[in-house]
Amino acid sequence: MARVSIAIRRARPSDLRRIAAVEDAGGAMFAEHFGDRMVPALTAAPPSGAERDGHGILLVAVDDRRLVGFAHVVPHDLHAHLEQVSVLPSYARQGIGTSLVRAVMEEARWSGYDRMSLTTYRDVPWNGPFYAGLGFVEVEPGRLELFQRDLRDHERRLGLDGPGVRVVMEQPLRRQVTGE
Repeated sequence: MARVSIAIRRARPSDLRRIAAVEDAGGAMFAEHFGDRMVPALTAAPPSGAERDGHGILLVAVDDRRLVGFAHVVPHDLHAHLEQVSVLPSYARQGIGTSLVRAVMEEARWSGYDRMSLTTYRDVPWNGPFYAGLGFVEVEPGRLELFQRDLRDHERRLGLDGPGVRVVMEQPLRRQVTGE
């Protein structure tokens, strides 16, 4: 595949019908990784772009021909939660996911959010280790915010803990000011 130029921008109405297909395309990666531990929730129909639109921050990655990825952040008070990042498998390992996460973090920071969290699989290479490489750290279960505990309870009910260890990770969005 020839190297393409990727642009990260806010989603447009014409992008919305393509967003679910991008997320859906990643299901095969989880099926291959988890094998017989795979759970139906990982391959369930994702929310449509229209369902995501207007609920937080929705950025897309596009090349000169198509939508190849997206990131969706939902608000919880002064806390932004990274609900989903997806990149088409054929565009994986080109830095698109990293660019999407960094862009959505900057958008959230400029929108007034103090920190960003997410839930993910600790040991899946494109999950926990990926986010750790971007500066996210695990939140100890006893230090979870109420909405994070509710999200984890919901994930447990869906069976998402079956294939592997799920964790909450977060990162501050505002630079710490130090006096001299």
